[in-house]
Amino acid sequence: MLQTTFIRENKEATIAGLQKRYFSDAEDAVELIIKLDRLRRETQGELDRVLTESNAKAKEIGGLMKQGKKAEAEAAKVETATLKERSKELDEQLKKAEAELHNELVKLPNLPHESVPAGRTADDNVTVLEHGEKPTLPSDALPHWDLIKKLDIVDFDLGNKITGAGFPVYKGQGARLQRAMISFFLNEAAAAGYLEIQPPLLVNADSGFGTGQLPDKEGQMYHVTNEDLYLIPTAEVPITNLYRDVILQESELPVKNVGHTQCFRREAGSWGAHVRGLNRLHQFDKVEIVQITKPEESYAALDEMVAHVQMLLEKLELPYRILRLCGGDMGFTSALTYDFEVWSAAQERWLECSSVSNFETYQANRLKLRYKTEGKTQLLHTLNGSALALPRILAALLENNQQADGSIRVPKVLTGYCGFEVVK
Repeated sequence: MLQTTFIRENKEATIAGLQKRYFSDAEDAVELIIKLDRLRRETQGELDRVLTESNAKAKEIGGLMKQGKKAEAEAAKVETATLKERSKELDEQLKKAEAELHNELVKLPNLPHESVPAGRTADDNVTVLEHGEKPTLPSDALPHWDLIKKLDIVDFDLGNKITGAGFPVYKGQGARLQRAMISFFLNEAAAAGYLEIQPPLLVNADSGFGTGQLPDKEGQMYHVTNEDLYLIPTAEVPITNLYRDVILQESELPVKNVGHTQCFRREAGSWGAHVRGLNRLHQFDKVEIVQITKPEESYAALDEMVAHVQMLLEKLELPYRILRLCGGDMGFTSALTYDFEVWSAAQERWLECSSVSNFETYQANRLKLRYKTEGKTQLLHTLNGSALALPRILAALLENNQQADGSIRVPKVLTGYCGFEVVK
């Protein structure tokens, strides 16, 4: 959530940032927030004045009674009652103004970093790096949805039977490959200084609000209505919310956490090869890295996280590219996002497998996540990244490593984790 002080003091920059994100009616939205903020501050000032006067009158009554000035005391009591009634009216007006201001603030996305390219759609994203050679496959190579059926390692029919579409069952070598990747990703994160966290898979509405899923993404999350809880769309939500309403000491920074969770997303399905097989699921495994840093250190931390994801993909021997997302294609809460895509050889297309983002103070302001420095408290910056999401990595590994005999070569870095060198 943007800070009202920043919006008030940087009106034109705020409007320009929102326009870069193609936020509709940016100027009107900013003007309304400034107007509501002015009303809130004026009401707060008037309430403070009335309360001060009321307290002074209350003290005055005791003195008048001691002096035997009953008439003056009674008059003061009448004035105090009037002031108390006025303070109640102002308090109600203040609460209304604060609620209206809050409702407008949560509608605004984060402002883009200056390096975010202009553009409205994914076609306008900028490729900043492409790495690795695209493999040449045998003439009878298959897409992963045919491979997993042939090898009997992932079963969508069983998942559909016990749950529904988008909930696969991993079997045999498929399950072991999943476990191998999770262990590999977690161990690499631990070696990079991340503390492993195993968080709950359900969060409350306050947690959803803290990281920006609510009120923006209700339709994408599974909601347990009786308890008003949400199945997490990513480990970012519970891990970052560990620090909600926390004031950290400067010596505790940076915070570096990693967690493996199942993730749940109610993304509307569509037809076509781009959503077949493992390309889009309602439940999937993901390892997430999270950092909390001082503002002046957050972009160095972002570069570090990007390098970490690069290292994982290179060890997996997967061709990949990195995109800097344009203003119109970024997530609601992000100030700068890099997307990673792996090359899917049988599909002959790039598959997104990671997003690494800096949210600056946007989440921290919602979370009331601060640190103490030189006797003052200041908002921190939050960052996270997929390191990595498993389904599309598995799809690319299966497709890219097909061999002439129909088996799948397992990348060397995973063989020690899964116990086999080929899937057959």
